[in-house]
Amino acid sequence: QIQARLNGELRQDGSTSQMIRGVRELVSVVSQAFTLLPGDVIMTGTPAGVGLVNPGDRIEVEIEGIGRLSNPIVRR
Repeated sequence: QIQARLNGELRQDGSTSQMIRGVRELVSVVSQAFTLLPGDVIMTGTPAGVGLVNPGDRIEVEIEGIGRLSNPIVRR
């Protein structure tokens, strides 16, 4: 289960079972093209719902069984 909150409001709620291609298949395909190293991230897209964010907002992403990451949105 993967959830995202914008300023504490649940905006996304999904799971890897909703992906068009499974995690194993994605890792297999990517690893045939690139050497994957610890810490690498494979970007797969996102469930609908987050919308626009603004400086000062806070995004919190929680992945079941892994943990939660919270970051402020800053303008650079």
